[in-house]
Amino acid sequence: MFGRRGAGRAAARGRPGGELSLDGQPGGELSLDGQPGGQASPDARPRGEVLALDAVGRTHRRGAIVALHPVDLSVPRGHFLAVMGPSGSGKSTLLQCAAGLDRPTSGTVRVEGVALDGLTEARLTRLRRERVGFVFQAHNLVPSLSAAENVALPLLLGGATGEVRGPALRALAAVGLADRADDLPAELSGGQQQRVAVARALVTDPAVVFADEPTGALDPVTAHDVLALLRRAVDVDGHTVVMVTHDPVAAAWCDEAVFLARGRLVAALHRPDPDRVHEVMRRIGGGAAA
Repeated sequence: MFGRRGAGRAAARGRPGGELSLDGQPGGELSLDGQPGGQASPDARPRGEVLALDAVGRTHRRGAIVALHPVDLSVPRGHFLAVMGPSGSGKSTLLQCAAGLDRPTSGTVRVEGVALDGLTEARLTRLRRERVGFVFQAHNLVPSLSAAENVALPLLLGGATGEVRGPALRALAAVGLADRADDLPAELSGGQQQRVAVARALVTDPAVVFADEPTGALDPVTAHDVLALLRRAVDVDGHTVVMVTHDPVAAAWCDEAVFLARGRLVAALHRPDPDRVHEVMRRIGGGAAA
């Protein structure tokens, strides 16, 4: 049902105060081998690491408010990772720091080995355009541009000097919209608009795609189609996808799910299924959609 699973596994390590072990049972701090307790050394990370968070934390108001306690996370190439947790748990903060949309107040984020904290704003913007793709709950398409023009936009913003319609058309074909290339967003359904957004995220062949509730505004059938596209991007094209979601069914498309509560990384599941995800969400105090 969910397609081939990636061979690699995300490596997650919590800080003291965690509530769950990796198998979703009470007690213990996270460890790489799925057992409570223990600390992981940096060289224990899987090969082909695309994204790494080393003690990444985020505070506001000069440290008075902790949005994200220090988190260590390593995501290999060709991996589909879900980030879950109750509202206000820090999952969006984690995604924004990992994607270079916000700068953490502690720790280091690396994308393909490049430390984001050492980049100027100009270089960080360039890295996001060339090596990172984004899919949000709102498709954020430009209303006056056709589907193909919207998909080509990252190439143009990145300074592409060659022909960009060809890559845009290929990306649209990959999401099943080759015949709607010249349609405006208003002429497309909500699901088709989100598929255009997926094509736009993939057109630059990014190292990692960050998806923030990409199916949150979609009906179940359309959500299935979008998740299948992201799964295919991982399995067929070797992309890495990090997806924030509240939906256990969406998480079941992923190779792994990590859970946050009160700004801490507290649990993870390998090959999650909806029932196990729902149970972990219940344990950490966050309701999940059925």
